[in-house]
Amino acid sequence: MADSVRIGVVGAGSISVRGILPHLSQPDLAGRVTLAAVCDPVAGRAEAAAERFGVERGFTEYEELLARGDVDAVTIASPIGLHYEQGKLALQAGKHVHFNKTMTLTVAEATELIELAAANELRIVASPGEMLRPHHIRTRELIAEGAIGTLSWVSCGASFGTYHENESVRGGSDVLSNIDPSWYFRKPGGGPMYDMTVYALHTVTGILGTAKRVTAMSGVRIPVRSSGGGDVQTDADDNTIVLIDFGDNVYCVATGTAAGPIRGGFGGAYYGTEGTIDGLLLNGEPFDFPNRDPAELAPRGSGNQALLPHVTGAHRDIEEQHVYEDVMQLVDWVRDGTPSIVTAEHARHVIDIIESAYRAAATGQTQELTTTF
Repeated sequence: MADSVRIGVVGAGSISVRGILPHLSQPDLAGRVTLAAVCDPVAGRAEAAAERFGVERGFTEYEELLARGDVDAVTIASPIGLHYEQGKLALQAGKHVHFNKTMTLTVAEATELIELAAANELRIVASPGEMLRPHHIRTRELIAEGAIGTLSWVSCGASFGTYHENESVRGGSDVLSNIDPSWYFRKPGGGPMYDMTVYALHTVTGILGTAKRVTAMSGVRIPVRSSGGGDVQTDADDNTIVLIDFGDNVYCVATGTAAGPIRGGFGGAYYGTEGTIDGLLLNGEPFDFPNRDPAELAPRGSGNQALLPHVTGAHRDIEEQHVYEDVMQLVDWVRDGTPSIVTAEHARHVIDIIESAYRAAATGQTQELTTTF
């Protein structure tokens, strides 16, 4: 088994300050993880994060972190539009990579990174690892067992609402509490499909398998948002409805919208001829799965993150447990050679769905998907 994995955190924005850095600085990770470096282009932010979370070094420039940070791996927590270039630089520098969702914007970019990692014997873990959740595995089994009869269709998705504007790291008086959310609404990489619906797509494809083709309608519904006392022009589509064909006439409606939840959310609602699975309910009643404990799950919020294998002890009370879990999937893979099911190939297939949906919306033509996992 390898020594402690020295990790560099790329970006000291919301996901890092609320989740990644608090998790990775916990004492129970001693001997497994070393917080070696953090970088952020905002003046003073990396240094402030390093001081708060006990990181060895803070950098303003990403390239400097790769050159001088003495890291084995990086977790890329920058705006999504930067992920491809930053991931490529890390792999070229011989670093293993955890990508926060979404890994890249295009299939071509994802394929290039997958091939680069393979050529250099490096590991990629690409969030979100939705199929690490035992209730999703059980949902897949229940459908295969005929618990809801013949599966007809699925609904899933997410909406922006005002979630990002209202996060705890907005509107404060210092560099760690006044983080600008504008990128969520701008190209490249903004919009709810890449940022939120990606969870639902990882779940549904994990349960049903690879999709075959998509069609969609998409556009900007909220052209101006308010953030930090100013206006943000929205140019990334924030209102997208996708119809996904899984073959054999099984369809999924997936949403990434400006407002309004859809039944199923991140986990999906699965409608069959003899019933429905929606979240943790089979025909309205809780179904059993490994480690299910109603007393434990109820207060933990959506997603049942306490069920994730590394989310124990203090980690159950820190935000963004699923991101921490995915980072630890990479840590285990690097330290002891345990491969993760949170693969770049699965992430690429989800990217294929999103990229093809936008292309379908722009052209009015159904798009055939080209990837599997």
